[in-house]
Amino acid sequence: MALVEKSVVDKIEIVGEFKHIQVRLDMKIIDDSTNEIKSRGNYRRYVLAPTADVSNESDDVKNIANAIWTDEIKAAYTEYRDSISHL
Repeated sequence: MALVEKSVVDKIEIVGEFKHIQVRLDMKIIDDSTNEIKSRGNYRRYVLAPTADVSNESDDVKNIANAIWTDEIKAAYTEYRDSISHL
């Protein structure tokens, strides 16, 4: 029996002034017959800034990024990031 770890995006949140996207993955272990053999609750998280490359993200994440990361948000985030880069 071969076991496969599969990550599934199960939560996407928009947080903060610059609309960072926080993605939560549910890590599942599945056997050959596609039965889940590990209980849910093993999560991994990561955050995407408005200047992030989302080309390798899920379609849901891409669609959200394209909808909320306006040119104004990207410019404001870049300006903020540049203003604190010397600290």
